[in-house]
Amino acid sequence: MKTETYKNRYKDEFTFTELENGNIQWGGNFQYCRFGWPNDYKPAYKAYLAVGGLMDIKEFKEDIHRYDDNHKPSETALVYGKMLKSKKHIIDMVDPSGGPYMASGMKQFGKVIKEFKRNESGYEIITEK
Repeated sequence: MKTETYKNRYKDEFTFTELENGNIQWGGNFQYCRFGWPNDYKPAYKAYLAVGGLMDIKEFKEDIHRYDDNHKPSETALVYGKMLKSKKHIIDMVDPSGGPYMASGMKQFGKVIKEFKRNESGYEIITEK
């Protein structure tokens, strides 16, 4: 199994070990750490379509996060933004103090990160198969 060590700016060491199932075990000091959950756009998009909305889901996701030059949110954001919820059963970003920041879509060992599962050793990085 392949293992790499990463030392962050606070000299904390993190290890990345390739697992037999194709995922990666990420070990280290996660005492001070932030993490994120992906947005669930389905309820907002469904409400948007119900009133005759014409954007596809990709355009809708972009527009709901758009601001104009005066930092005013888009009309889509004003109407549907409050309908966005977090998928709290999925962790898609982990950022221990001092790094390394890791998020879905990034690569580790040449594999694309899908999500993270907390375990007693840190996080299992679930990769796209």
